[in-house]
Amino acid sequence: MSLARLTLGVLAGVLLAGQAGTALASGNVSCSEPKEQWRPRVELQRELKAKGWAVRKFVVYNGCYEIYGFDEQDKQVEAFFNPRTFERVYPAP
Repeated sequence: MSLARLTLGVLAGVLLAGQAGTALASGNVSCSEPKEQWRPRVELQRELKAKGWAVRKFVVYNGCYEIYGFDEQDKQVEAFFNPRTFERVYPAP
């Protein structure tokens, strides 16, 4: 096996391991607030827009508000928020 092929294999493994860690971490996210205490989605969307976020998709996942879009630095994000407090649950800000 050539050195170039070995290097390519190692790099591919490192990249895949990094992506798997992110997927596993977001799979463990959950919020336990009673649904009757949740604040309306539109309030979180307004708050994020005021901070410079662009929300592309808004879903509920494991009791959390899950946002797909771009943050104030125009970086693509997938973020989870507590639906009662709007505290960012994952990833940490």
